[in-house]
Amino acid sequence: MKNYNVAVYGTGSMGTGIISLILEKSSLNLVGVISKRKEREGIDVGEILDGRKTGVLISNSLDKIFEKKVDVFLHATSSRVSDIYPEIVPILKNRINVITIAEEMSYPWVANKKLSESIDELARENGVSILGTGVNPGFVLDTLIITLTGVMKKIDKIYAKRVNDLSPYGPTVMKTQGVGTTLNEFDEGIKNGTIVGHFGFPESINMIADALNWKVDNVIETREPIVSNVLRKTKYVEVKPGMVAGCRHIAKGIIDGYEKIILEHPQQILPELEGVETGDYIKIDGDPQINFVNKPEIAGGIATISIAVNMTPLVYDAKPGLITMKDLPIPRFLK
Repeated sequence: MKNYNVAVYGTGSMGTGIISLILEKSSLNLVGVISKRKEREGIDVGEILDGRKTGVLISNSLDKIFEKKVDVFLHATSSRVSDIYPEIVPILKNRINVITIAEEMSYPWVANKKLSESIDELARENGVSILGTGVNPGFVLDTLIITLTGVMKKIDKIYAKRVNDLSPYGPTVMKTQGVGTTLNEFDEGIKNGTIVGHFGFPESINMIADALNWKVDNVIETREPIVSNVLRKTKYVEVKPGMVAGCRHIAKGIIDGYEKIILEHPQQILPELEGVETGDYIKIDGDPQINFVNKPEIAGGIATISIAVNMTPLVYDAKPGLITMKDLPIPRFLK
């Protein structure tokens, strides 16, 4: 079994989760960690995990990492292509493969065609590959759907829904989902862009469509408030009856004039207080009919961390360029 030298860019909740999992993998060697926080320069990465000593010191400089042999860089800092572009360019120029959990990078041509083409060209020139992945986008509402279509004779329509609990998340996520706002504040947040709902619907729809050789005419998105009828309270927010407990985000992929791909992601805190079960649901109309149900939902945080780490060998062996989950062999557990 081949061992891979890996480095991590980012020491937030996702970055530290990725680091912890890497340290558990017998096939992975952690050789470097980049943090954007200056106060973490030079400390053992184990200090921000559980106090252990790993011998791997956190750095603020990529140049120090480039002095080592790195097979794959796992990147976890931001969601948008434009934000992570300056971070990944020097990595690609140093001929290192990249796996990023930036949501837009799951199918980046949708959000930023120009930068995506630049990333693809740079990766090809340097003989490396770069992948964007995660639990969603990256798996539940795209890769898993594509996989399920493999047993179908005919497909008429795809409908999928991911119902999850936002309770474990912090203030930043609560703000982007409108949790704790009034109805007027929610409407204003939608208008000014501070409430965004789910990142990645256009990416997922276009990935599915391209895999099935369908042409997307348009993606229509709606975001609706989930109003609470009961008191809901977490560590970070309190929602009184009549206030917003979450956001119901729906995206419809219009293909040949019809709604062929419909994805829904209602996210709220403590949904069980009103009898709502979390889960992942995929219904594909056609022959045969597919009705996939997984309850409760696949846990988002650990699943994103795991798929990013588990894809290491597949990305290392992939053809050079900007690739997506539909371009690779099916994901699998990495020992």
